[in-house]
Amino acid sequence: MSLFLPKTPTVLSVSELNRHAKAVLEQTFPLLWVGGEISNFTRATSGHWYFTLKDGQAQVRCAMFRHKSQYVDFRPENGMHVEVRALVTLYEARGEYQLSVESMRRAGLGALFEAFEKLKAKLAAEGLFEETRKQALPVFPRCIGIVTSPAAAALRDVLTTLRRRMPNIPVVLYPTPVQGEGAGQKIAQALQLADSRNECDVLILCRGGGSIEDLWAFNEEVVARAIAASSIPVISGVGHETDITIADFVADRRAPTPTAAAELATPHRADLHQRLDALHARLSRQTSRSLEQRMQQLDYLARRLVHPGTRIEAQLQHLNHLRQRQQQAASRALEQQEWRVQRLASRLARSAPAPQLLQAQQQQLGQRLELAMGQLLQHRQATLQRLAASLQHLNPEAVLERGFSMVRSASGKLVRSSADIALHEELSITFAHGSANASVTRKEEAT
Repeated sequence: MSLFLPKTPTVLSVSELNRHAKAVLEQTFPLLWVGGEISNFTRATSGHWYFTLKDGQAQVRCAMFRHKSQYVDFRPENGMHVEVRALVTLYEARGEYQLSVESMRRAGLGALFEAFEKLKAKLAAEGLFEETRKQALPVFPRCIGIVTSPAAAALRDVLTTLRRRMPNIPVVLYPTPVQGEGAGQKIAQALQLADSRNECDVLILCRGGGSIEDLWAFNEEVVARAIAASSIPVISGVGHETDITIADFVADRRAPTPTAAAELATPHRADLHQRLDALHARLSRQTSRSLEQRMQQLDYLARRLVHPGTRIEAQLQHLNHLRQRQQQAASRALEQQEWRVQRLASRLARSAPAPQLLQAQQQQLGQRLELAMGQLLQHRQATLQRLAASLQHLNPEAVLERGFSMVRSASGKLVRSSADIALHEELSITFAHGSANASVTRKEEAT
């Protein structure tokens, strides 16, 4: 307590005391299993469960909240013996010690589950669950054996299914108790009897649903080994789809229900009729195609089977045809050679010299040359005269002939304006014929 109480003496409030007490309980006790009888069971509107767990000397309050209680697979009732996995705690508001329940199971199931898992691990280690040792079911069984109780409702379901699917298959019943003291040993004996008599092609081991205690005979080792030792394929159809037994793991096939086991054991009559119809149609199609191919082959052989005289006549016609083709080929080759010879002769004739023709061509070329030279000289003379006239117009002496003159300054620069000379400046005047010097005595500016 010194770990939770203050080091210095003080007065605790009730809530502080309860909080420390809760801490002590939760840290002292681990998550554990507690067994007892349910009383004062209450299901709140929130989905939480509240009840008392008691035995002959004491009781303890329990609370199981909705997110945990929804996984319980049975309905708890007052007087029911259960085992709960819970955490010891304290409800601080009222200072009440209680169990906070995590999970719940019927009393005694823990030992059953432990025995189930132990046997399952043992048989699995021996290889009894391996697929390689399991036998295939016959496609068309001649006889079906049923190992179950004559009073079991599952037997009626199996017989009804077999009658509906394949009513012509005989059925042999190997009666045995499927529940209660010694049921496992008797089920194994029934399996051994069916195996020794060897009158069936497949065995159906079945019973209806129930609690784990009701189905426990199918979890016994003697039954598992009898199934494994059977030379006849065994179908296990025990309980409902959610029920799993050791027999299911050892059996050659596991069916979720007895009815499903009967369906696995037999082909459906309607399916067989449908399959036969499909095979008949397929055989008819293949037969028709084969006959058509044979008829086509017969027609082909008939066309190939001809009279010897007809074949000789056809060969003669073929030879005549080949002779005609050879003559035509020879004629075409001769024509081609003649045409080639004519073409070479023509080329040779064109290549031979002709003196008279060459002399005529030479004279004609001389005349054409003289004519071309005369025309060229005339063209050159006309061009020269045109250029001379153009030069004559540009000659400054021709301008002087018309009465004009050129005035140059003393430096020899051509005078174009009175602004270019000064008074008393000596000027040189050139006329069409001769020249003179002059002095500037007066000048007028251009306006």
